[in-house]
Order: sequence, then C-alpha cells, then structure tokens
Amino acid sequence: MADKFRLNNGMTIPEIGFGTYKAAADGTERVISEAIWAGYRYFDTASFYGTEEALGKAWTQSGLERGAFQIASKAWKSELGYKEVRTAFEKSLERLRTDYLDLYLIHWPLPAPDYQDWEKLDLDTWKLMEELYKEGKVRAIGVSNFLPQHLLNLMEHAEVVPAVDQLEFHPGHTQEVTLRFCQEKGIQVQAWSPLGRSRVLTDPLIVSLAEKYGVSPAQLCLKYDLQRGVMVIPKASSPERMRQNLNLGDFTISQIDMYRIDTMPDYGWSGEHPERERVDIHLERHEG
Repeated sequence: MADKFRLNNGMTIPEIGFGTYKAAADGTERVISEAIWAGYRYFDTASFYGTEEALGKAWTQSGLERGAFQIASKAWKSELGYKEVRTAFEKSLERLRTDYLDLYLIHWPLPAPDYQDWEKLDLDTWKLMEELYKEGKVRAIGVSNFLPQHLLNLMEHAEVVPAVDQLEFHPGHTQEVTLRFCQEKGIQVQAWSPLGRSRVLTDPLIVSLAEKYGVSPAQLCLKYDLQRGVMVIPKASSPERMRQNLNLGDFTISQIDMYRIDTMPDYGWSGEHPERERVDIHLERHEG
C-alpha cells in the first residue's frame, strides 16, 4: 500500500482501494471487515450502495483510528442540488460514524438522461461541495461518471477544480476521451469496475498475457489500469481474492502488450452512460 497518487490539492490516496458495492448483501459488515484485515485502507461507498452503515460499523470495530482509513462516498442522482446535497452529506456522515470524509463525489451528472437543466443543477450542487471542502468536512471533492462536457461546465465556474473523476475503466472500455481530458486537467481518474464484466477475465488476450506474466487475469487488468495512471477500486467477496487484488507484485506490462490491451475492441461495458438510457447487457459484473 506504499504506492500513492497525489491529487491536485496535494492529498495522496493509495493506488488500490476497496469497492463496497453489494459488499453488505448479507446484511452484515463481514466482507468489509475482512477487507480491513486483508490490508485495505481506502474504502469507496455511496448513499446509493446501502453499505455506509456496514462500513461505519466495520471501521469502528477494527480497533484502528479513523485516521488509518480514507473513506469516500457519493451523493446520488436524487440528492443533487444545493440544499439536498448538504442533507445527503450529513446523513452519510451519520451512517459512516465519522465527522468528515476524505473524498465526496457527485455520483452522476444528470438525474436522468433526458434532464435538461443539468448545467445549473451541477453548479448548485458543486457550490455546496466547495463549501463542505472549505469547512474542512471533506478533504477533497470530485465527481463520478462525468464526461468532458460535464467537467467543463463545472470548471468554467468553479473555484475548486474536481480532484477525482470516478469512471468505468477496464481493458475493453477505457473511455479515452474522458481519460485524456482528466489527465490534461490534473483530475485523477479512479476506476469503478476495474475488472470489467466476467468475460473480460476470460478474453483470450487477457488470459494469455496473464499466463505470460505469471499472474491472474484480474491482477493483469488491475496492473494495466495502474500503468495508465488510473486508481483502481476492485471489489471482492473472498479474502483470497481481496489479497490477490491488493498485492499485485512487481511485474510490469511491456509497452507492446499495453498497446495490445489498449487496442482491444469495446468489451465488457456495463451498459451505463450518463446521457443515455441504461443498456441491459445481461452479464454479471465479476466479483474480483
């Protein structure tokens, strides 16, 4: 966990965090507690996930101080707006049993694909996010699933440039235009679904390269993301996979092999797009 990314406000975050989506499906904090003991110290949640309470319980029961963890959460589509996001933030703090967040994100730029006045709504929401940041209630603020047009709208009016944009990013779906925009503007990209759908891990290229480097297909995908400068937030349900995802080893994917992955056809997409109706792919996301 020594390797870090430095955000545009100077804050550092680990290269690998733990995603908590569906991590409390059994109604307990067990999976998150196991992730803590596996060595994870950065946890990504959201009001929509329904895992904030489990994460709050897990970290307080761990015996570790709050400062040992970095906790990120997000305001959902129905929580956008100046007043609404303040309320959402306070509720997240309560569920997480903390008085501050390390990172707080706007989960999606539009409440619905056909929402027309999203520019003003995002700016009103961001104004409150900036206030939370200036008040010291959150160490960094950012967005999730924002494309360049959404980011530009904020940046033309904002006092604080988003520190992070969390995107679906994995071999076969690298969102090159948005990645390039963020990297040019100093916005750290985080990968949700860094392993893609399950078929990414059985793709012949991914399998053959994993064998070449002596790692699992999941480890190869995570290393690829990191070599692209993207923080990864894999999720896993078993302690063994948690440890594998966290401890990738010291292998480096060659430039030729990076290009081979870069040029894969579009593959393993979740079907989510902020300005389009969701596409039902009928494939389950891999658990890591």
